[in-house]
Amino acid sequence: MTMQNAKELARQLARDAEAVCRHYLSAGRREGRYWLVGDARNTPGRSLFVRLTGPASGKGAIGRWLDAASGEHGDLLDIIREASGLGTFRDVAEEARRFLGSPHSPVYPPAPGPYRPANAPRRLFAMAKPIAGTIVETYLRKRGITALHETTALRYHPSCYYQADGTSLRQADPAMIAAVTDLDGRITGIHRTWLDAAGDGKAAITTPRRAMGHLLGNGVRFGTAQDVMAAGEGIETVLSLRIALPMMPMAAALSAAHLAALILPPTLERLYVVHDNDPAGFKARDHLVALAHAAGIEALPLTPDLGDFNEDLCTNGTDGLRSVLRPQLAPEDVLRFLIHQQAMRLKLR
Repeated sequence: MTMQNAKELARQLARDAEAVCRHYLSAGRREGRYWLVGDARNTPGRSLFVRLTGPASGKGAIGRWLDAASGEHGDLLDIIREASGLGTFRDVAEEARRFLGSPHSPVYPPAPGPYRPANAPRRLFAMAKPIAGTIVETYLRKRGITALHETTALRYHPSCYYQADGTSLRQADPAMIAAVTDLDGRITGIHRTWLDAAGDGKAAITTPRRAMGHLLGNGVRFGTAQDVMAAGEGIETVLSLRIALPMMPMAAALSAAHLAALILPPTLERLYVVHDNDPAGFKARDHLVALAHAAGIEALPLTPDLGDFNEDLCTNGTDGLRSVLRPQLAPEDVLRFLIHQQAMRLKLR
């Protein structure tokens, strides 16, 4: 099979991308603009994303896919090869032509209807209140995070229940509540960080951070991303970065695994991947960079000098953080997001 023939077959398959996915990746399901499944061999899971909408070629092309767990990516011909266990391009082409020539039920987009997010996360977020003047603000400021603009995704709950580890007992402590949202701003989950009563640190419980709801692909968002954004793991890490880059939109994916699977805005042109300085952080960085590249998005890593950017901020101060970031930014973003930010940072305090 020539390269030209392969590209034409891939284009034909992409015209009916969801039908291809339903046939060869039947263990998955559609979620928004993507088909989600475990891998290209049709294993149940959610780490592989196939684009179901987009242009025929180029950035964000329909039918392109990425496995966030392995970094594998390709087109729908690759899906047919892996899912069918075929070894040669000739066999893959024959199978693709057989599928294209066989009758299969057309796939129509679902009828629009009311969106019903998970009730528990939305209720909990509604019960909480803004962080200004609360121990959440105290907690963040004690970690060096003083720029708290565009933090409506964060709220304070004075008595948030949790189940004590290894018991059936319910206890309550004050907590920072973070809304996890999709690209349309709809709450899909909640992240809770329990704090001690004075806001000096996290509560003295075994697991002070817990999440519920649909997190994969979504994040805690600060600002509205258009052409440029940064994405990192923890809330405190991302908010620390905003001390130096207060006008750059950012999202916290809440873990290295979720960072690797973050769904990116269709308008995005450049993504900064904010990772921790450890093996899990480097692995998540590589997967998200591959995901961005597969969607035609420029991806640049942001690496802390120490363990993470909050440690950089607390140890080296804002000027030290800026000096670490400056050589890692695209030149145009140095002008756009770093120049004159000292005055902006003082204004936002």
